[in-house]
Amino acid sequence: MEKAIISHNRHWKAQPYEGLFGRDIASKLIKQIDYKEIEVIQGIRRSGKSTIFKLLINHLMQKVNPRSILYINFDDPYFSELWSDSKKLYTLLELSEKINGVKPDYVFFDEIQNVEMWEKFIKAIYDNEVVKKIYVTGSNSSLLSSEYAVTLSGRYLKTVVYPLSLKEIYTIEKINSYFDLLDSTPKVLNIVDKMMEFGSFAEVYKKEDKEYQRALILNYYETIILKDCVANHGIREVKQFKELSNYLISNGASLYAYSTISKALGINENSIKNYIYALEDAYLYQELKQFSYSLKGQVRSKKKGYLIDNGFLGNISFRFSQNRGKLFENLVYSELQKRGYEIFVFNDGSFECDFLVKKESELLAIQVCYELHSGNQEREVKGLLSIAKKFKVSKQILLTYNQEESIEKIEVVPFWKYFWE
Repeated sequence: MEKAIISHNRHWKAQPYEGLFGRDIASKLIKQIDYKEIEVIQGIRRSGKSTIFKLLINHLMQKVNPRSILYINFDDPYFSELWSDSKKLYTLLELSEKINGVKPDYVFFDEIQNVEMWEKFIKAIYDNEVVKKIYVTGSNSSLLSSEYAVTLSGRYLKTVVYPLSLKEIYTIEKINSYFDLLDSTPKVLNIVDKMMEFGSFAEVYKKEDKEYQRALILNYYETIILKDCVANHGIREVKQFKELSNYLISNGASLYAYSTISKALGINENSIKNYIYALEDAYLYQELKQFSYSLKGQVRSKKKGYLIDNGFLGNISFRFSQNRGKLFENLVYSELQKRGYEIFVFNDGSFECDFLVKKESELLAIQVCYELHSGNQEREVKGLLSIAKKFKVSKQILLTYNQEESIEKIEVVPFWKYFWE
């Protein structure tokens, strides 16, 4: 185990980690380094949680002894003997000090959900001030929902990490000003095209070989399905679960009722709800409810689902390969989610509004249309004008791939420009 600990902590040689993409969330967490609360970082597998840890470690190395920083990734089988007994986690602190001769003050525990009752250990070292700062990550949204995690209440700050946002990609591509944005339209549209088809997982975005990109995405998907969904939720009917997952992806951005899916796949409605919960818990999929001021209205209405990353939508289901409208709509959802907005859909049978978005005290109505033309303009505009009569919305926005104009009170804005802000 000593060699495994050393391999996880290359920074002990006072060498910073290189080749990392900058992340906006890392800047936020750096400002919170002196806060005593535990930092809990959650998000879909491969979204960059480990990278954020390394960015934080690089920052800390400039201020403290690098050997006082301990990093462990519990996905590593070398630490499997610790998975069933959180008491053994103390061994890591002891071994770190033994190897270094320096007590660990900053601990970074990656994928900590692999350790049973990890919360007891974290609470104990926090309450007893064994270390100065604790960081943990997990790939499931239910990380803090167990009876033990409740005991951490009031002791932690939670952050959700997603794959790269469009704004972060602009920074990577050195599009640093509004002038750069307008002066680089072909480059920007190429970025949007790439995101639509392959999403924005950092390792995928780095690659240019499309076959390799697709292989990575398929690998991520299979790992999430088997490890974060099937294993974590004790799903026995794996074939059935995979059929539902593929069905939801193939019918993404479409309204559905549980009864309809049940008839189509021969799966009972309770199982469907449990399976969807597992997909949501892994941050792979989100089921959006219809907007209503009544909670009962939200629960009873039809749902609409989206993938957190377009790479899954564009590569798991061949049906989507040429459906740019659905790919574009999912991309808009993904960017809205990365901004932390509360997102709803609306369709009452007479008209549809793709997204109703709560932004602080504002309610925004957003319609998505890849290409606006004479054949669809009336329908798209009707949705926004009708929703403004039904609910008090502060803005009506129609997002397109690359068109800009004004129609009555509606702002028609290109996706790449809207998410610059």
